[in-house]
Amino acid sequence: MPFVNIRIVKQVIEKDPDGIKAKVQAYVTASLAEAAGIPAENVWVTFDEIDESDWFAGGVRVKELRADS
Repeated sequence: MPFVNIRIVKQVIEKDPDGIKAKVQAYVTASLAEAAGIPAENVWVTFDEIDESDWFAGGVRVKELRADS
């Protein structure tokens, strides 16, 4: 039984967290089920929402990276 954990910046999905999570998990579930040849109900997906001030890339807070883009 595959278990997929998705970590995402909380602020990226803040406008529609339930809708975005539902869409992402549907694509992940369908893709993994098809690729592995298993029933979709055997694929588990969870989300960890990380605040942009608690996530770093290359030593820089994602909050700062997002502000620069």
